[in-house]
Amino acid sequence: MRSRALFAVAALLAGGAGWAASARWRLAEPGYRWSFPRDHSTHPGYRNEWWYFTGQVVTRGEPRRRFGYQLTLFRVGVLPEAPPLDSAWAAANVVMGHAALTDVAGRGHRFSEVLARETPFLGGFGPWPAPLLAWVRAPAGTDGRWTVRRDGDGFALAMEDRARGFSLRLSTRPAKPVVLEGPGGLSVKSAAPGHASLYYSLTRLATEGTLELDGRTFEVAGESWMDKEFGSSQLGPGQVGWDWFSLQLADGRDLMLYQLRRADGAVDFASATLVDRAGRPRYLAPAEWSARATGRWRSPATGADYPAGWRVEVPREGVRLEVSPLVADQENRASSGGGLVYWEGAVAVRTGDGAPAGQGYVELTGYGRENRPPL
Repeated sequence: MRSRALFAVAALLAGGAGWAASARWRLAEPGYRWSFPRDHSTHPGYRNEWWYFTGQVVTRGEPRRRFGYQLTLFRVGVLPEAPPLDSAWAAANVVMGHAALTDVAGRGHRFSEVLARETPFLGGFGPWPAPLLAWVRAPAGTDGRWTVRRDGDGFALAMEDRARGFSLRLSTRPAKPVVLEGPGGLSVKSAAPGHASLYYSLTRLATEGTLELDGRTFEVAGESWMDKEFGSSQLGPGQVGWDWFSLQLADGRDLMLYQLRRADGAVDFASATLVDRAGRPRYLAPAEWSARATGRWRSPATGADYPAGWRVEVPREGVRLEVSPLVADQENRASSGGGLVYWEGAVAVRTGDGAPAGQGYVELTGYGRENRPPL
């Protein structure tokens, strides 16, 4: 599960088109035959798809300085295939990019977004076996592209926004194999039929490269997490958003979990995967784990009230963790596609007695008024 806050744009672009209303999208169903690295490439026919990278990196040398980052490229389907129009502007998809940089020492968080229809001029998705998986032109005033590219068995990431004063150029290499999130890679989101995605993760990506902040360049290294999902219907009836965790534990294990919420805040559906040191997943039943908020944070910009701090437990596996944001305000405030917002932030992971136990990222969607992700 990841934040898909701007997927409303698909409805906006397709609105009023009769052929869009009759479109038939493929649903995520059991029995999908995975093939890597082919499945890193795009999957036309499914309405939504995204390449989602988050991570924590530190500068080389002393004093060490920590940053959290996010880079996501989304494919948002308007039609299962391009309309029969004799125009280079005819598009079946739009491309969205979200990027964020959190400066832990400076207590700062910056967010950038781009949005374009899929055309040779503005953005697109490379079919297999093209190494360029997804790209979009950088924001106005910035030359170049935002890109996610296969690079050997890893990925190369690049983005820049001169107006917001930051950029990323990162190279990643997997330290563990691909993990299917759910049996067969089918990630069910609701007891209601049809609400699911096809979902996999690379939970440990050794990461190095450069980032730039306000004209200053830093050489960095650390670890990232990659999520890839595609499907056509996710949130079920009555669900308003989710809390999602990707935790890289100091003992070599990794933990992904999400809770989908109803409007009253109660958990409607939940899923979790615990990955051992060798990369083998164990799918946890909801009764085996818990993630309970221990604090709150209210955004001064939007008024949205988020949980801030969690106690995460998997008792049978000896997991008892305290998870806390490295910076309170890591809210991404989008201006496109209806202006929905979500919290996407770097977190510290500690034991109950305060000893370091890992790191990770948390995503919180559906908080605040009229902020349900339109999935």
